[in-house]
Amino acid sequence: MQNPSAVLVSRFVAEVALATVTAAIGAVVTLGALEFGTGWGDGGPQPGYFPFYIGVIVMLASGATLVEAILNREQHRATPFLRREQAMRILAFFGPMAGFVVLAAVLGLYVALIVYLTATMMVQGRYRLWRALAVSVGSAITFYLIFEVWFRVPLLKGPLEALLKIH
Repeated sequence: MQNPSAVLVSRFVAEVALATVTAAIGAVVTLGALEFGTGWGDGGPQPGYFPFYIGVIVMLASGATLVEAILNREQHRATPFLRREQAMRILAFFGPMAGFVVLAAVLGLYVALIVYLTATMMVQGRYRLWRALAVSVGSAITFYLIFEVWFRVPLLKGPLEALLKIH
């Protein structure tokens, strides 16, 4: 059996990765702001003025985080950021959610909602099938009535809805 307290990501790796990602975001914002002008015009600041400086601040802060992480790398390498047990809990939460998104794109929102809620209630909540199905189908019908009928906001449909002429 694998050790549940095994470190998957150290604090050093997390800080370097996050500093790199935020620096890249700051660079994109800064470069994008250059397209709109970053100076001061007759009517005040140009459209890219504030985004440019926000991007610069984000890049500077990311650089400072990166330098700090490198200077304290030995201490940060010894500090765990993510353990196997924590990663499994995160995966147990986000895995079904990602499956829901894929299922919604393929089968439509209502079918995906029924499958997702039924599976989640049965696996994580330990509900019986009939109770999970009742809540899931009831939720799908409620969503349909609220969004499609009451607010007239169409939601993502799939082949089953087209077959049942719900569109």
